Amino acid sequence: MKKGFWTFRYTLINMTYFVAFCTIHALAAVYLLAHGFSNTEVGILLAIANIVSAICQPYFAGIIDKPGPLTNRRFIIISVLIILAGSAILMLGVSKAVIFVIYALIYMVQFAYQPVMTALCFEYQKAGCDIYYGLARGLGSASFAVTSAFIGSAVEKQGVNILLIVNIVSMILSAIVVFTFKKPEGSAEKTEDKTEVKDTQAVAHNNIADFARTYPAFSLFLIGTICFFFAHNMINDFMIQIIRSLGGGETQLGYANFLQAILELPVMAVIGFFLKKISSDKMLVFSGMAFFVKILILIFATNMAMMYLSQSCQLFAYAVFIPAAAYYVSSTMNELDQVKGQAFVTSAITIGGVFSNLISGVILDHMGIKTMLITGTAVCFVGVVIAVYAMNKLPSVRTEM
Repeated sequence: MKKGFWTFRYTLINMTYFVAFCTIHALAAVYLLAHGFSNTEVGILLAIANIVSAICQPYFAGIIDKPGPLTNRRFIIISVLIILAGSAILMLGVSKAVIFVIYALIYMVQFAYQPVMTALCFEYQKAGCDIYYGLARGLGSASFAVTSAFIGSAVEKQGVNILLIVNIVSMILSAIVVFTFKKPEGSAEKTEDKTEVKDTQAVAHNNIADFARTYPAFSLFLIGTICFFFAHNMINDFMIQIIRSLGGGETQLGYANFLQAILELPVMAVIGFFLKKISSDKMLVFSGMAFFVKILILIFATNMAMMYLSQSCQLFAYAVFIPAAAYYVSSTMNELDQVKGQAFVTSAITIGGVFSNLISGVILDHMGIKTMLITGTAVCFVGVVIAVYAMNKLPSVRTEM
């Protein structure tokens, strides 16, 4: 099949994912606050979801990496069906306790299958399916942007249940696309049942300590990643409160999310070209610095214009980090470690979210937005220092294996 056809189908997987990501993650606080949760309770719920997700991601990745029935594609299908069922249950008008459990579940599951989508792309590429990863991932961000542009005003007019309706529709479409997304018969790579190991000489490093010794730069950089996404998640999870403090509302929230997401498309679409000129490790450090500038601007923000300026830093922060991390893992790790590598990136992102959720809501309730943002900025700066050291002083792969 032609490259455009495989890219189109993989793009649809990304687009349906990020439509739901907008409603489940970006607007989590909006949905939960509307159902009587306090800022602290929102933080606790998201923290629990993130903790479980961070623990489960490497575990599931280890299973997927091994020969057996659980493949990248099958894991995605299972995840999509869980989110679909959870959203349908929430539509029934359940109690606050049930909302807590179900929302935490779908929030966790969606994070858990994000690295598997990335691994799916590289798996299919190695099987001879031409997929333009950067473009597909960028268009996924564009779908997030378009959803953000309309969903804020839709919530104001129709209520928060519109978020669940969008979840259900996007997950139905996703299930159809992923179910039909099969590698061509006779491909050079492993079969769908994974009955053969890809590389008999390769060794899977499933033990965390062994993995860290094998990939020292990446492992230390993960700590920097936690710091970056402590700040990033602080902004995203409590953006509605930040915007309200600047005189905006749900509509402005939609515009802000649209801006940061649409700016990801051009960067992700051309990231492959830049990675031929600049190594992925340097790109990762650069993205960390952009995360720092993004939250630093918000400390001094007095109006929505400065909020939009901060969101524009997404062009160099998240938009660079995600594809650069994917390419770094693909180029430095052996094949039996690559799903784990992608999962560890997402786990680090998730852990950053955990600490942000636990701390940010409490600070916001007791000390205000300014103190919350100063805390996030300080943590992000520590992450930049760690990233610079990891990528400049440590080897990507241990030489004495």
